[in-house]
Amino acid sequence: RYVLCEVVSEDPRCRQCIEDRAVGLAVRDAIGRVHGDYGLACCSISFTVKYLNAYTGTVLLRCRKDSYRLLCSALPFVRHLESRNQRYPCALNTLHVGGTIRTCQKFLIQYNRRQLLMLLQKCTNEEERLSVHKSLLSCSLTEEQPQSGDEEDDGSTE
Repeated sequence: RYVLCEVVSEDPRCRQCIEDRAVGLAVRDAIGRVHGDYGLACCSISFTVKYLNAYTGTVLLRCRKDSYRLLCSALPFVRHLESRNQRYPCALNTLHVGGTIRTCQKFLIQYNRRQLLMLLQKCTNEEERLSVHKSLLSCSLTEEQPQSGDEEDDGSTE
């Protein structure tokens, strides 16, 4: 299973400094404190941090199907992340549990759209609203075109 989470912190430096290794260690520590050695062993078999976006605070965790409940129940007990000998208080908020990365991506797109609509509604004046709207329109996904050197060799020898 894939567990999509967000890092919630009042300290803006927390998101800038988090690393996948720090998140993995904090989650393993929380599982060990909550469920003991048995829970830690069950979750550690295929537990990995598959994706981490430090800018948005989005984290995608992977674990075995039969142990995702142990993982999810331990996430509220993550209270801080350690990075570069600094401790940043934070919490991990579970957003979605999915069977594939693709379902988590689809959920994240819908979640971000809802968050942006809420942001637009909270704008106090027209200038803020236009600024948010302009920044939304400037964001786009483009498909990368393969470079001429990246194409496969046609098998001819020179």
